[in-house]
Amino acid sequence: MNDHSYEVSVHWTGDRGTGTSGHRDYGREHVVSAAGKPDVPGSADPTFRGDRDRWNPEELVLAALSQCHMLSYLHVAVTSGFTVVAYEDRAAAGLDLHRDGSGELTGAVLRPVVTIREADRVEDARAAHAEANRLCFIARSVAFPVHHEPEIVVLGADASVGTAG
Repeated sequence: MNDHSYEVSVHWTGDRGTGTSGHRDYGREHVVSAAGKPDVPGSADPTFRGDRDRWNPEELVLAALSQCHMLSYLHVAVTSGFTVVAYEDRAAAGLDLHRDGSGELTGAVLRPVVTIREADRVEDARAAHAEANRLCFIARSVAFPVHHEPEIVVLGADASVGTAG
C-alpha cells in the first residue's frame, strides 16, 4: 500500500505528419503535465535528435535528485538546530550508452553550497548531507550512487570553510 501517489501525463507533440516512419522523421518533443501545475516542455537530449531548449529525462532525474536532497537537507538543518540562509547546487550526472542502444545513468554528484548562520556549526552542517541523503526519497530510489561535494559558508565570513565532504 502506498502512502502517497503521484500522477503525471506525457503527451508526445513530435509527429511531423508521418509519425515514426523513420528515425529522422519525427520529433522528440513532448509535454509533461500534472493537474494544476505549469507544463514542462520535454524532448530527448540533443545527441538523440532532441531539442536542446527543452528538458530531457536525464536532466529531470538529476533535478529531482538535487531538489530532494535540498529539501531533505533543510529538514535536517531544522531538526539539528543550525540555520541555513542560502542553498545552491550545481549537480552533474553521467550516462553510459551500450552498443545495443540501451544505457543508464551511472552516478550523480551534487555540489551544494550551503550558507549557515552559526560559525560553530560548520561540521554539523557538513555532516547533515549524509543524513539528508539517507532521507531523500529520490536518492533512495535510484540504482546508481549519489555523491556529495558540499561547501559550507558561514554568513558574514570572508571565505568558505571547506569543500571536503
